[in-house]
Amino acid sequence: MGDDELRAFYERRRDCWNRRDVAGLTAGHAADGVLSSPMFGQIQGRDRIEVSYRSLFEVFPDFQLELEPPIIDGDRVAQAFVIRATHRGDFMGFEGTGRRVEMPGASFATVRDGLIAEERRVYDFTGLLTRIGVLKTRPAR
Repeated sequence: MGDDELRAFYERRRDCWNRRDVAGLTAGHAADGVLSSPMFGQIQGRDRIEVSYRSLFEVFPDFQLELEPPIIDGDRVAQAFVIRATHRGDFMGFEGTGRRVEMPGASFATVRDGLIAEERRVYDFTGLLTRIGVLKTRPAR
């Protein structure tokens, strides 16, 4: 895949993210693809990746992802993002709180044969848990 094709692929993914299109997002991963994230750990296989997207959108039904243009180096793609969502569904045993979250992060992927073979997402998971009230923080002294 050339740079222009990868950019088009990531544009289509951006649209899928913001429509919360589980099938469209899942179709972008290789059948044996690997996805690593603070929320879901490391999972492998398109079926498990699909479950992670479904779970994400159940917890955050208004999930929106603001994406920076991707940085492409051969088959590797890096992309910064900002997540905006409201905690509505059950998460880690906690019912939805109605709390709004905004969180920056980045995704690092390897694309092979037009599909994401490996993707690693990095974001402040502890901050997310604090914002929705799962974790408590103490002020610095």
